[in-house]
This record gives sequence, structure tokens and C-alpha cells, in this order.
Amino acid sequence: MDGQPVAQESQALTVSAAMALAKGALEGIVITIIGEVSEVSVKPGYKAAYFTVKDSSAALPCMMWNNRYKQAGFDLAVGQLVELTGRFTLYAAKGRMNFDVFTVSLSGEGRLRMQVAAIAKKLASEGLTSPERKRPIPKFPERIGLVTSPRSAVVHDVLRTMRRRFPVAEVVLAGVPVEGVNAAAGIIEGLRCVVSSGVEVVLVVRGGGSFEDLMPFNDEALARAIAACPVPVVTGIGHEVDTSIADMVSDMRASTPTAAAEAVSPARENLEAYFASRGAALHNSNRMAFDRMRAQIDRVSSRPMFEDPMLLFSAEAQALDNASGRLERALPLRLERTRNRLDMARVALIQKGNAMLAPFDRLVGVSAARLEDLSPLSILGRGYAIARDGEGSLVKSVNQVKSGDALSVAVSDGNIECRVE
Repeated sequence: MDGQPVAQESQALTVSAAMALAKGALEGIVITIIGEVSEVSVKPGYKAAYFTVKDSSAALPCMMWNNRYKQAGFDLAVGQLVELTGRFTLYAAKGRMNFDVFTVSLSGEGRLRMQVAAIAKKLASEGLTSPERKRPIPKFPERIGLVTSPRSAVVHDVLRTMRRRFPVAEVVLAGVPVEGVNAAAGIIEGLRCVVSSGVEVVLVVRGGGSFEDLMPFNDEALARAIAACPVPVVTGIGHEVDTSIADMVSDMRASTPTAAAEAVSPARENLEAYFASRGAALHNSNRMAFDRMRAQIDRVSSRPMFEDPMLLFSAEAQALDNASGRLERALPLRLERTRNRLDMARVALIQKGNAMLAPFDRLVGVSAARLEDLSPLSILGRGYAIARDGEGSLVKSVNQVKSGDALSVAVSDGNIECRVE
């Protein structure tokens, strides 16, 4: 239909089989690619580095195993132009195509950029690019140094800007080469000359160019000379998108040479307008801040919790009610279980007590029988009697009594009161 071949039912493949077929076909192709790095993800714990290369009309996700990535000798960064060798591969689980990178190297000006990055890193580790060491630019400098090419249009743009904005300032020009192998040394010498003439601030500027054209301003010796300069240095090198090491170590980086001239020259005719605009901006900022705060207060005050304070604790109150209900249901059951355990413990205690008293009951019975045998009452029951005198003492001998004494004779069923004749 519509000129498209119709797949036969016998030729239909599962998704896994189709992906395996495509994976096998792609992995047999090894190619070399040149592109710009647009994304990089190298994280601890990952087994591979993931990045994306692109050109003007396409982008390609790439992955490179960590052992290969470490052998490359540099870290990938966004904006680098790189040359990759590898093969296409498919991650079947996600249906995603990647470029499996075997080797990677910087291409074209990428090598220069890597060298510049190494110098920048070195200077940054020494604190030369730190914002804390940058000095403020004089607001009204009377003597300004200018280091640039005397034959370029840049010098005319800077001087014209200075005459228009701040004509009372004196400009000391050091004409130097700004391109070529000797340019960095010439700029250093020009910097020394203008500083020795007593300037209050120095402009180091040049027009736009390629990355290779701007390489003198990435020179380490020039960067150290700018950082060691006794007066503030303002750089305006190339266009706004260009950033050199000289820009990093200078006290102020301007986007263009003209912007650098404007940075050190207050415009007489614009000061009043500037102050007026700043005053208006401050007023508007305060008004907007008050409006935002008022709106925020209104939003907060209209929240339900402020209209009904009980809403603030409604969840906790419901949770407390639920807990109270569970406690009311649990206590009787818990008490019943405790009562049952106590009853069982009482029965067990009684049984234990009875078991412990049984031997003593038998001993008491034996002892009672022996006591019964020894009892005087038992003796009296067998026909014996006990005689006591008037004082209640036992009469054991006829010698204890005489005629006329009163005696009490105890027999088994009572006492007989009698007198001795």
C-alpha cells in the first residue's frame, strides 16, 4: 500500500529480535567523527563517560568506557571540537542508539584551547584570577594608559570615545604588536612603559579575530605581568564572546575595546541622566518590593489556616481522636486478658500452695496423734485421777497432805471436791 512493501506474517520479528538485528548491523561499522561537545556527564560510580557531539544540523549521544576515557589524557568539556573513532551500538532495553567511542582527541583549535585551559587552571590555583584580588577602577582618572596596535582602528575608537566622554583625561599610548609570536613580549613592554609614566589605570585592547589571532593574550608571562601591574588594568580584547587569560587576571574585563574606554571614562553629559535613572530605578525597585511584600502578606493572610486556626491542628486532632478511640477499645480487652492471666495465676498459686502444705498436713496429723497420746485427759479416761491441794498444786505423795486438808480430784468427766480424814 502507498508503494510500501507489506511484511509477510512469517517474516514478522519480535522487538528483541529486531533490535538484535539492528545492533548487529550497526556494530560492524567503525568510523571517525568530528564534532563539537555539547553535553558531558562524567560521574563517580559510573562505568562510562556519557557525552553528546553535534554539528549545525545533528547531534549524536556517545558513551566511552572509563578505561578508554582515562587513556585520552584530558577531560571533555562543552565547546570542545573533538575527533572520535568508534562504532554505533544499540541499547536494546531502551531502544536507544549510542556511539561507542574507542578513542577521542581534540581537533583543530581544541588543542590550543586545552593548552590555554591548563594555563588558566594553573593561574587560578595561584589565586591570580580570584575576584577578591581585583582592584576597583578609578571613577575619574586624569591619566590613562593605552596599550594596543597604533595602526588599528581600535586606537581611533578608544581615543574618540575618551574625547567624547571625558576630554579632561590625558591618554598615554604605547603602540605594540597585538598578533604574532613576539606580540606578548611587546605588550608586556608597552605595559611597563605606560605605568612608568604615572598613569592611574591601563587599557589593554585589540579588535576581534580568530582564536589563533588572540593567542598572545593567552600568554602566561603576559598574564603574570598584568596581575603584577601596580595600577588597575582593564582589558577589551576581541568581541564579547571572546575571553582570554588576560581578561581573567585583569581587574576588569570589557566586552570590546570601546566598552573598555567607556569603563574608565565617565560621560559628563550622561551623569545627570545616570543619577536620575538610578534614582528612578531605586524608587521603582522599592515600590515593587513593597508591592511584592504586600501581595505576599495578602496571600499568606488568605490561607485557610489563618482564617480558621483549627485547620492548623486538624490533622493532629483527628490523629488524637483516632488514638483515643483505639485506646478505649484496647483497654477493656487488655484488662480482660490481664484478669484471665491473674485468675490462672491465682489457681496455679493455690495449687502450688496446696502441694507445698500437703507434707506439713501429714506431719501435723502425726504430731497431733502423739500429743493426744501424751495428753492427761487421755490418761484420766483410762481410770486414773489427779489430785490437787487447795493451792492447785499436784499431790504426788501422802506426805503432802494432813487430816482436814481440802483436795480437788480430777477424773475423766469432772472434779471431785473432798477432804482428807
